[in-house]
Amino acid sequence: MMKDEAQNNLQNNFIDRAKLRTGWTTGACATAATKSALNALILGNFLDPVSITLPKGQQPSFRLAYKALNKNWAKAGIIKDGGDDPDVTSGALIIVKVSQNKNGEGVIFRAGKGVGTITKPGLPLAVGEPAINPSPRKMMCQLVKQICQKYNIDDNFIIEISVKDGEKIAKKTWNPRLGIRGGISILGTSGIVIPYSCSAWISTIHMGVDVALNTGQKYLVGATGDLSERAVKKQLDLAEEAFIDMGDFVGALLKYARAKPIEKIIIAGGFAKVSKLAKGALDLHSKRSRVDFLFLIEELKKLGASEKIIKQVKNANSANQILEISQKENIKLANLIAKKAQKQAQKIVTNNKIKIDIFIINQRGEKVAFTGEK
Repeated sequence: MMKDEAQNNLQNNFIDRAKLRTGWTTGACATAATKSALNALILGNFLDPVSITLPKGQQPSFRLAYKALNKNWAKAGIIKDGGDDPDVTSGALIIVKVSQNKNGEGVIFRAGKGVGTITKPGLPLAVGEPAINPSPRKMMCQLVKQICQKYNIDDNFIIEISVKDGEKIAKKTWNPRLGIRGGISILGTSGIVIPYSCSAWISTIHMGVDVALNTGQKYLVGATGDLSERAVKKQLDLAEEAFIDMGDFVGALLKYARAKPIEKIIIAGGFAKVSKLAKGALDLHSKRSRVDFLFLIEELKKLGASEKIIKQVKNANSANQILEISQKENIKLANLIAKKAQKQAQKIVTNNKIKIDIFIINQRGEKVAFTGEK
């Protein structure tokens, strides 16, 4: 999953997707390269361009950027086109090497240079397996079977996928935290990259939860960003796997966690975002939920704020300004918002066995409220 891509995906509400060009997943590119390489190994010539059929029936065509052939193997390479999505793997050269496997062993997959290996449980692949996801594997296996049936040969082949500079690209993704080492993942369910889709981020949240549970974590931290995550790390001694890159998708995390054996979830974020959760927002992005200034004013009144303070607050330009005013006057607004957010999150998770705590930071990354403290 691409971290930089996911951060940019949050723009999906205010970008006109109809004008954006879709792209192809790494899995689709690898499948097309497999088809061309296998054809060359069997017949001696590469398919270029090479077309494939995606799970939903689309039939994209790909040009080869690399090819090599000898009597034992064939290699075909395709440069991934991510369309208009801000995808860190767009432009990457994906190379597939196809070679004969032992009789009866069928199709097996190997991670070449630049493709990661699974090192932690909880992902849809076993530890030690190359990070080639089930959907691309299925596409490639079906394609190999079809070609072998056409030429009446056994479908025993080794498919090794490499990605040029894949190790470098992987540093811009969440693969290291998910326990995928050595390169990127070969991904894609539909084969198509939809520009600015939020589904990639939410999928990564789900995978992060699964990895955390399978590495024995009972506490999870869903942080809206790096600043809030670092603040929690200073406060609590938790394993790296316990931290989930939630972004603004607090609802996605809490809903997925409902049926999981989790003891506690700590939601960490800035005052403005947490105030949205306190009002019941499940998506904390500025384009999909707004800070309710009137709500904050009413909460200040409940805490006994004077008319003078309320007047200052009404002239404030941001939620963080309101926080600063309340702190200066020693009014525990952040604590109250944290408790209200805690109640809202508990409603969303619908599981009283899972305890929710809220951790609020200011713009400097300093803790201003934490419901987990006595």
